[in-house]
Amino acid sequence: MTTPTPEIRAAREALLLEVTQIPTAAGHESAVMEFIDRWLAKHANAVTTQRDDVGNYLMTQRRHSGNAPLLIITAHLDHPAFVVTAVTGTTIHAAFRGGVNDPYFVGADIEVIGPGNERAQAVIATLAAEAKPFKEITAELAAHGSASTSAPPAWLAAGCIARWKFPRAEIRDGLIHTDACDDLAAVAAALCAFGEMLHTDQCGHVGLLFTVAEEVGFIGAIHAARNTWIPKDARLLCLENSRSFPNDSPIGAGAICRVGDRISVFSPTLTNHLAHLFSAESKQNPAFKWQRKLMAGGGCEASAFACYGYQSTCICLPLGNYHNMVDIDGVAAGAQPARVGQEFISIDDYHSMITMLHIAARGIDTTLPESTEQLMERLYAERSFVLTKSRRDP
Repeated sequence: MTTPTPEIRAAREALLLEVTQIPTAAGHESAVMEFIDRWLAKHANAVTTQRDDVGNYLMTQRRHSGNAPLLIITAHLDHPAFVVTAVTGTTIHAAFRGGVNDPYFVGADIEVIGPGNERAQAVIATLAAEAKPFKEITAELAAHGSASTSAPPAWLAAGCIARWKFPRAEIRDGLIHTDACDDLAAVAAALCAFGEMLHTDQCGHVGLLFTVAEEVGFIGAIHAARNTWIPKDARLLCLENSRSFPNDSPIGAGAICRVGDRISVFSPTLTNHLAHLFSAESKQNPAFKWQRKLMAGGGCEASAFACYGYQSTCICLPLGNYHNMVDIDGVAAGAQPARVGQEFISIDDYHSMITMLHIAARGIDTTLPESTEQLMERLYAERSFVLTKSRRDP
């Protein structure tokens, strides 16, 4: 499905808006899981679902063509956020699970979210940046409604999630501005692509893997890999949202076939195969845009899976306000005050990612016209005549 209808585009974007506003944190992904459970209930006859002992999801098509190894599209369910550890009067104590630079904390507005989606606002008062295993903060509750702040809401307790306080998500000027693109925009893209694939016979054996606790060190992915919970011959296509660098990986130039991250270079055979498929599509369909980049600004689960012997690579969305940090470089240089902001991605890049997933599912089991090894051998056969023994005149 390389050219979606306006109705399909609208449905994809509605899902994106909904999913990226769901509160989530590493180890506290239950609200996103509940959304996925509701999505699965609509596709129960077409999908087989498994959950492991830490909450990772694996879902596959009940009906598929061919006997090729499983292609698993992965995304993680968490985003950097706070987990409340204690409440003392109007003071909230919380641990921050994820990577955000120290200047962005003190003075920032946050919202605490209760088990019934109740909300309370607070302002960060202190930061213990050296606390282990996670940074710790205290925050003071703001007045809620007409009530005084002499006592916290009855629902507010240890285990609640807190996150930066932002306005509602919106799409404007071709961008979505929302709480958490990383990695919930990828979750939305994976669900859209997989749901569309369920109605076609043109893709092979495809599944989805949703992992937990990525933002604190790929913990869910490592758990799945160490326990060989997913087939060892599976090909993993990990989805991410990665910091955009305007002169290298611009927002709006298409989703990115990512060849590596700050940790490693991904499985070259799988990456090259996908890049060939995307290149071939762009020649046939000039409207299709994609990029091929390293994206060394962060780490990706593709590196984790590769360390445990899996063939893995990545497609990512170029991301603005990475981890909700506005102007990271300006703040680091002391040129700008630190402030948090909504993450943003291009809507066209989001549709590009879904198109790339369709292309990958449809073509991953095809034989390339020429492998990289065959290319090298052909070049040598055609041009080795240029090699001459070095001579030096007497």
